[in-house]
Amino acid sequence: MKKLEVAKTIALNAELSADHGSEVLNYILDTITLALSRGDVVSLPNFGSFQLSNRKARVGRNPKTGEPLNIAASTSVRFKPGKGLKEAVATTLIPNTRENAR
Repeated sequence: MKKLEVAKTIALNAELSADHGSEVLNYILDTITLALSRGDVVSLPNFGSFQLSNRKARVGRNPKTGEPLNIAASTSVRFKPGKGLKEAVATTLIPNTRENAR
């Protein structure tokens, strides 16, 4: 499901125009982004939480040449699914695309 499809679903369920559904989704995403940029944890009960995670600098290897590479420290976003989301998808089976490709 892509962003436009999510916006249309929001609009349909909230009885809004497609443009307003897109605006609502953009406001939600902007709010989450702003909170994370300030270092806040965004917790959505039964769905999950978003928080920042710091990665330390480390030495990696170029897989092609085996040559060592310095990988800089970085910050990324971590999502931890909530109980409601886990239960909702617990019985959903996604076919293994690697096995299907054979």
